[in-house]
Amino acid sequence: RVWVTNPRHHPEKIEFLRYEPDSSVPDFVKQNPHVAFRVEDLKPHISAAGVEIIIPPFVVGDFLEVVFVRKYGALFEYMHYLKDGWFGVKSA
Repeated sequence: RVWVTNPRHHPEKIEFLRYEPDSSVPDFVKQNPHVAFRVEDLKPHISAAGVEIIIPPFVVGDFLEVVFVRKYGALFEYMHYLKDGWFGVKSA
């Protein structure tokens, strides 16, 4: 129950997320912007001190593993590409 825009279609490569009213996504995610980072491995980013997992790791399609965390009071998304996907680039 989440709609995601394709960042390839935005002049600044921004992705927007919109939520259906009955979406099960936590309110902290729905109500706050976030910064997303492409990483080689999610583990260091979810096991660091001061990190609260908001949405546990999950796979999008079959090409992307994602986790949402809160740290420093802000929302972060970490993305690990499993193969070619949304941005058309394969993870090393």
